[in-house]
Amino acid sequence: MAIPQLNKDHRPREKLLSKGVKVLSDAELLAIFLRTGVAGTSAIELAAELLEKFSGLSLLLNADVKQFCAIKGLGPAKYCQLHATLELTKRYLEEQLESEQVFNRPQQVENFLAVQMSGYQREVFSIMLLNSQHRLLGYHELFYGTIDSATIHPREVVRLALEKNAAAVIAAHNHPSGATKPSRADIATTKQLQSALELFDIRLLDHFIIGRGEVSSLAQLGEI
Repeated sequence: MAIPQLNKDHRPREKLLSKGVKVLSDAELLAIFLRTGVAGTSAIELAAELLEKFSGLSLLLNADVKQFCAIKGLGPAKYCQLHATLELTKRYLEEQLESEQVFNRPQQVENFLAVQMSGYQREVFSIMLLNSQHRLLGYHELFYGTIDSATIHPREVVRLALEKNAAAVIAAHNHPSGATKPSRADIATTKQLQSALELFDIRLLDHFIIGRGEVSSLAQLGEI
């Protein structure tokens, strides 16, 4: 059934305006973005089919342009619109989190890193540089790897920390597989990085592993 033929309370845009965005399902939100369906399929039905095909929002939003445009009713224009929307959302959340400035609670850090490192299909290693009051001096993505590994060079982390006059560092990397249990290599790298920073009286506060909707803290696991 075409969306205009639906009861007003079941039309995604009208429902959003009358009841708020939080009551909408993933399919309804996606239908608003799609705006139109294809012949014989409404925008809501198309949205539901997409979510089923990609097994949810995460894989759909991370699909490359070839995978995305292979779906009937989608194309380069929709792909560009979607990723522009995602980037605006990321920048908005980043701005909100950075405005807090002082990172003295693990949940603040987890939220910040989850925004920064979501959607990567390969491992990325990043650091947050903090002053002695734990105010953010800068966020830097330093090393990029494959789908399951990235080579870390502690001296580069130390160099940047000294350059920015950081008193503390929080490290992070993602696991594209979604699992957040630290590997032996993760723990060994963390120890090496901690030792290298301590030589210059810089504290490694934590090393977070970012998965799909999950975050692990090596400090909370007793590895720092």
